[in-house]
Amino acid sequence: MSVAATGIARVLSIAGTDPTGGAGIQADLKSIAATGGYGMAVVTALVAQNTHGVRSVHVPPVAFLAEQLHAVSDDVRIDAVKIGMLADVHVTRTVRDWLTQVNPPIVVLDPVMVATSGDRLLTQDAEQALRELLQQVHLVTPNVPELAILAGAPVATTWAEVLRQAQQVAGEHGVLVLAKGGHLAGSLVPDALVDAYTVREFPGMRIDTPNTHGTGCSFSSAVATRVAARTSTGAPSLADWADAIAEAKLWLTESITHADDLAVGSGHGPIHHFAGLWQRGGVSTRPTPARVAERWWEEIRDIRTATDDLPFVRGLGDGSLPREAFVWYLAQDALYLSEYSRMLALASRLAPSAAEQTFWAASAQGAIDTELELHTSWIADGVLAGVLPSGTTTAYLNHLVAAGAGGDYPVLIAALLPCFWMYQDVGTRLHPLSHDAHPYRSWLDTYADEAFAAATDRAIKIVTTVAAAADEPTRDRMARAFRASAGHEREFFAAPLRG
Repeated sequence: MSVAATGIARVLSIAGTDPTGGAGIQADLKSIAATGGYGMAVVTALVAQNTHGVRSVHVPPVAFLAEQLHAVSDDVRIDAVKIGMLADVHVTRTVRDWLTQVNPPIVVLDPVMVATSGDRLLTQDAEQALRELLQQVHLVTPNVPELAILAGAPVATTWAEVLRQAQQVAGEHGVLVLAKGGHLAGSLVPDALVDAYTVREFPGMRIDTPNTHGTGCSFSSAVATRVAARTSTGAPSLADWADAIAEAKLWLTESITHADDLAVGSGHGPIHHFAGLWQRGGVSTRPTPARVAERWWEEIRDIRTATDDLPFVRGLGDGSLPREAFVWYLAQDALYLSEYSRMLALASRLAPSAAEQTFWAASAQGAIDTELELHTSWIADGVLAGVLPSGTTTAYLNHLVAAGAGGDYPVLIAALLPCFWMYQDVGTRLHPLSHDAHPYRSWLDTYADEAFAAATDRAIKIVTTVAAAADEPTRDRMARAFRASAGHEREFFAAPLRG
């Protein structure tokens, strides 16, 4: 499937390793993931290095390199390739041959010749092979010393010299050049997208930190990922490249800004690839609606157990409950349902979707119907007019009103849910104990009814879906409101026989 179909760019990094995780393939994979892509990796060299520099390089057989490359491309559609450390002429030519066969739509080359520490990472006899590789590359991203090698010129000391060398390389090799000013002196750190005729500059300010290890690897991988994400069909335009570089630079700046937070190593530490993501999105896994339902139901197990043990509930099940206690309960429940229906109507007004609005409005009408049909069949006309709400009823209703105050839809519906869920649970479990002569069969029929079970399932789905999509503080407030309502339900069942 294409990037347009999935929304995710599949980016292959071909590079060396860094056991400290700050540069090379490890940095590439972090950068690709942080900027919205799916990262894959083929290793060209095993590098023994840390934040102080490179100690040694081991290059595996190129036949194995070729096997890695073809293992990926034989199976996975590759949207972009980022090439980093190539180590020697044989590795470079193996990669070039693979590019010729596969012809990836986007190829970004970070010509890793000289590390930030000053270590030489590419043998001199491989430099010509790398220049030949430029013919199959769309964008090359050299730092200032690497650009000088590609241009066959002294290392530039001014931004104007950097741009002249970049245009020279672009013209000679027919490739776009991302010129980078990070190695120049001064507080300004400009970058530029350069071809043989035009220059598009991206200004920047130097960030005061020694922790910039892997910046070049990370920047080039981010650009490859962003341009692939922007290009669903055909080759990227110059504008696509420019937009991708601008996006990648914003991400890189944020990652460098927070580099000191990592405290990795005692030398030049790595950038913080995920600083922005962790800050804005957190690291907690978002639960599914089913997991929310399971967790909330388990978290009120103590309340449910205590409810089952109440004399009122046991007497309701076996029919031994005194009639006067049941009538008192129904009178209080009628007062409760009158206000509860208003809270359901409020939920309908606050609901963000038509389906939710319809459900809560229908539930409000259902609460009124229950009051009229069930309660009036037990309570004589005019009796309710003289009934005052008990302290238990008042406390529960005050809780619901507080939950709806300020238009907090998620918290309100979480507070409304136990009146569905606990009643349906109690009614369903007690109903098998009833019989035709059971004095409270009509109550049990009402709450064990299939229609009420379906409404309860719908209420659970709506509330838990909202909770799963909410941020963690909102989800916590919802859970607290749910548990508080469950506690009020227990007290409501306890009240008729208290005293």
